[in-house]
Amino acid sequence: MEPIIEVNHVSMRFNLAKEKNESLKEYFLAMAKGKLHFDEFYALRDVSLKVEPGDFYGLVGLNGSGKSTLLKVISGVYKPSSGSCRVRGVIAPLIELGAGFDLDLTARENIYLNGTVLGYTPKYLDSKFDEIVEFSELRDFLDVPLKNYSSGMVARIAFAIATITKPDILIADEILSVGDFLFQQKCEQRMQQLMSGGTTVLLVSHSLEQIERMCNKVAWLEKGVIRMDGATDAVCAAYKEITASQNPAPPQP
Repeated sequence: MEPIIEVNHVSMRFNLAKEKNESLKEYFLAMAKGKLHFDEFYALRDVSLKVEPGDFYGLVGLNGSGKSTLLKVISGVYKPSSGSCRVRGVIAPLIELGAGFDLDLTARENIYLNGTVLGYTPKYLDSKFDEIVEFSELRDFLDVPLKNYSSGMVARIAFAIATITKPDILIADEILSVGDFLFQQKCEQRMQQLMSGGTTVLLVSHSLEQIERMCNKVAWLEKGVIRMDGATDAVCAAYKEITASQNPAPPQP
């Protein structure tokens, strides 16, 4: 069986301006004079990864290790500087909460707006509207502008819309780090249901315990490079050992 996601020697390079320009005018003047200099920053460097259909694949690593960048490459948000990424199937991305939303519109209006961005027809959204509202538990706030929502409430709406169908691939970046514990459990149950229906899941979570509980495979990123990937138990054990040695517990009084 072919991998559903195949990342081949992907690097992602960003140019960071060396000098600080006080205004856009200064920036464009420096660019016109050829005096704009950049430092190259590699968010990913020669990353290769294969995800099989039906995997619940976790990504672990410290902040800035390249996890979110890798998800954006897989989702098609970024085109890699080098290498290639092949995806066989339809992706439901939950990467940047609020992407595809208009914060001045109500939740009711945003369900249709965001659903359309994800490729759903208005007729289909009509048929699924009550299911989305029921899952998000926000019926009493449907006609409130999203700018008055908390990040946890936005997450509820985003997750409910993205998972009303069974996508081939669900990509979730820290989606379970906002909101209350009971709703996190509800999201976990929905992801397990999707997997039982054949959906492949990629998950970034700040909770290693969550990764260990939910994922069958894990990739550990460090400074844009995959340090280790494979079975969850082995990768998480090595990750915990290294992070514990780098951040020793303070001596007890």
